[in-house]
Amino acid sequence: MLEKFRRKYIGDRNFYGRYIALALPMIIQNAVTNLVSFLDNIMVGQLGTEQMSGVAIVNQLIFVYNLAIFGAVSAASIFGAQYFGNGNHKGHMYSFRFKLYAALTVTALTILLFVTKGESLISLYLTDTSGNGATGAALQYGLQYLVIMMAGLIPFAVNQSYATNIKETGQTLIPMIASFVAVGSNAILDYLLIFGIGPFPELGVQGAALATVIARYIEALMIIIWAHRHREKNRYLEGAYLGFGIPKYELKAIIIKGLPLMINEVLWAAGMTAVIQCYSIRGLEVVAGLNIATTITNLFNIIYIQLGACISIVVGQYLGAGELEKAKDADNKMIVFSVFCCVIVAVCMLFIGRFFPQIYNTSEEIRTLATRFIAVSAIIMPFCSFSHASYFTLRSGGKTMVTFLFDSVFTWIVVVPTAFLLAHYTGLGIISVYFFVQATELIKVAIGYFMVHSNVWLVQMV
Repeated sequence: MLEKFRRKYIGDRNFYGRYIALALPMIIQNAVTNLVSFLDNIMVGQLGTEQMSGVAIVNQLIFVYNLAIFGAVSAASIFGAQYFGNGNHKGHMYSFRFKLYAALTVTALTILLFVTKGESLISLYLTDTSGNGATGAALQYGLQYLVIMMAGLIPFAVNQSYATNIKETGQTLIPMIASFVAVGSNAILDYLLIFGIGPFPELGVQGAALATVIARYIEALMIIIWAHRHREKNRYLEGAYLGFGIPKYELKAIIIKGLPLMINEVLWAAGMTAVIQCYSIRGLEVVAGLNIATTITNLFNIIYIQLGACISIVVGQYLGAGELEKAKDADNKMIVFSVFCCVIVAVCMLFIGRFFPQIYNTSEEIRTLATRFIAVSAIIMPFCSFSHASYFTLRSGGKTMVTFLFDSVFTWIVVVPTAFLLAHYTGLGIISVYFFVQATELIKVAIGYFMVHSNVWLVQMV
């Protein structure tokens, strides 16, 4: 029995060597990115609770945009990984074109929305429970931050189009290096522009936004220049800009499989934003505490997020090559490895997470709330790891309608109503509300287990 379990769920040294070699640069890249976001958050937090809350609300809105871009490029990435595994570089090129067009379209619509409805969107998260005018100040800081951040949306969209195609070829090191340079620049510029060090002006939250925008342009330029200078490694760029069209059958296939994925990412992100809006009716202190907790939790979550992303690459390449049994075997072992890693990470987070909120220049009430939010997230993390891996498994086989139901529909039918009802109509404390909302992840674990083991995702699409 034990030997059977080992053969099915435990890989050998070569298997983990390949998996870790692919995942490690992505994990390091995102670790550095989130670490700088954490430092950025701390620096903004030194300005005051209103500044930190205004920036946190805008970042939550931009989070919806980021996920919309992720959905737009992921729709074509399903085919991109399989095209590369199949050796079809022209098909890979068409998937790149689709990413570029879709990402820029999403960006244009987002900028239009922020310009026309930015103030209204920020106001949704501001409930004045203290009567001291703090919410009005938070709104103004949020608007100052948003105006500048919009300038960084275009390079982010273009960068994602290139970087995802590069990763599909197994080259995860270059995006990692570009990210290192960008986040390093961001950290330095944050310090200089937020506090006005030396000849630089003291810009506060506007300085934080300006630093982020500059860093995004740096990262995009590095990725684009490298890709075009190494055409032999990026053959999807051959002819990419010699025309604008995408064959009808390619476009139809991407849209049919990818549209549910694109819609899913937007609806899921909007659902998470709606959940936070439900929490925000309990006061600005809750918004500030969630901001601290989320920033810190993101540092730990990158393990299962990137291990899940690697599943889509490895399994997608096996499926594209028609090696269905290898795809199934690799998937089983990667899911178990991801959950195992996250149990260890969750234990570490549970014990050391409580020290991070003490760094912030805010009230003791907010620090306490943040500490408890972190503890709840640590308890739920291993379950999130399994459901996340299940999502990418289903997606790698093109089961985007299933992932749509599994992810965003579940969020809006189960998670959002749970948060709304508990926050608005019960006397439960906000920590209890947060725990019960997070615990809905266990339902997804059960659904994900059934769907993965049904093998509906074992499909070669190209």
